[in-house]
Amino acid sequence: MPVLSCRSACAACCIAPSINTPLPGMPYGKPAGVPCVQLTSDLRCALFGKPERPAFCGGLQPSREMCGESREHALLWLTQLEMATAPAVEQSGR
Repeated sequence: MPVLSCRSACAACCIAPSINTPLPGMPYGKPAGVPCVQLTSDLRCALFGKPERPAFCGGLQPSREMCGESREHALLWLTQLEMATAPAVEQSGR
């Protein structure tokens, strides 16, 4: 199976998923759908290759399933995955 490279100017993986560990500039992690503060203006990771980069980010590797043929596909796929794996919210008063 061929290894994929990140799509230029995509950054879906830096926006769609939540990060539940601290990272520089986001001491409480990153909520889903919020661009990471380490995302540069040219949609690159300022922490790429640095020890401060969260393990989650390093573990997320591009794949045909996730990335599809467009940035929009990647954003939608990662958003749906985030929603499907989010912990259930407790309902109070029941």
